[in-house]
Amino acid sequence: MAKRGMNMTVSDQAIHLDIIAKSRGISAAESYFMDLPEASKNHLCYGALFNCYCKELLTEKAEALMEKMKELRFNTSSMAYNSLMTLYSKTGQPERIPTIIQEMKANNVMPDSYTYNVWMRALAAGNDISGVERVIEEMKRDGRVAGDWTTYSNLASIYVDAGLFEKAEKALKELEKRNDCQNLTAYQFLITLYGRTGNLLEVYRIWRSLRLAFPKTANISYLNMIQALVNLKDLPGAEKTFREWESGRSTYDIRIANALIGAYAKDGKLEQAEELKERARRSGAKPNVKTWELFLDYYLKSGDMNLAVDCVTNAIQTGRGDGRKWTPSKEVVQTLMSHFEKERDVEGAEAFVENLKKVEDEIEAETFESLIRTYAAAGKTSSSMRRRLKMENVEVNEEAKKLLEVVCVE
Repeated sequence: MAKRGMNMTVSDQAIHLDIIAKSRGISAAESYFMDLPEASKNHLCYGALFNCYCKELLTEKAEALMEKMKELRFNTSSMAYNSLMTLYSKTGQPERIPTIIQEMKANNVMPDSYTYNVWMRALAAGNDISGVERVIEEMKRDGRVAGDWTTYSNLASIYVDAGLFEKAEKALKELEKRNDCQNLTAYQFLITLYGRTGNLLEVYRIWRSLRLAFPKTANISYLNMIQALVNLKDLPGAEKTFREWESGRSTYDIRIANALIGAYAKDGKLEQAEELKERARRSGAKPNVKTWELFLDYYLKSGDMNLAVDCVTNAIQTGRGDGRKWTPSKEVVQTLMSHFEKERDVEGAEAFVENLKKVEDEIEAETFESLIRTYAAAGKTSSSMRRRLKMENVEVNEEAKKLLEVVCVE
């Protein structure tokens, strides 16, 4: 707008600040804020920068800006307090949230349903279930905020985490009453949470309601239902739901196939898992990283290390859907390097290390130590090993240094 000769309102500037933070980062947003005319630096632009700090989990900057806003006597909304409480939740400081609640009360800032949800979660993090229940009662007594379906989804989840399944199911009944708009996400929470209470009958009842409300059922709903059935060990039900999805699908979603592949692999049914992977591939859904992780877990547990190595290779080549690299866990690397060491397989170990270099900026010292032991066990030498360690800036332990005397023959 500014480029077209139109003056931006303060509201426009606040929105633009948020866009800059998302596209160019916090530093650029701060520079934009500093360059604003003093008249533009009102509660809207301060609030936009404050929300950016909270989203980026920049605690000190968020707290300092909050204090500045108080000094300027800006009216602080529930949204700002909610952002700060969310920041504390995400940074592992839920114990600070009750103090924020007290400050809101002292300043006559009206809470909203999100405020109550964050407050309940903070108390639940400290295992204060009676405190959670007091919050719900306070909300009811206050009367200004009517708990919506998210309030009771939150409460049910807290009860499930605490193993209080009877109370959880009562909260889920309240959730159902408040889902009069037939929100899809609410149905999915109901299926997941009834599943976590172990109530298979209720899972199927909610699924029927969802299907009636949404005859053209989304892939994400099928995925959610199949995962719930798998977790409840209802494999026949999961297979039936999968066939229902498969017969009416418009596109083949590998995530849904993975839910069933994982169940087969966990149940030792490798043939069915492989067959489903191939069926998905023939239908245009290539295996993703999760697919290879499921097979990797199976092969590691069954002791088939060669096929486990193949899964790691495939996962590295596939990468994550958002373009990020996939890296095997430290435990997987150690397990496979120990396998090469035991088998005295220098070629396999070297190929594996080369694969790791494609996704790891630095190879762990433990990996090189295992590689050196593999060379020693196989009675093979490497004239370049010391040079490689120097180039990789890796310091191996004393045991490996002694073995280098034998392995690294110039």
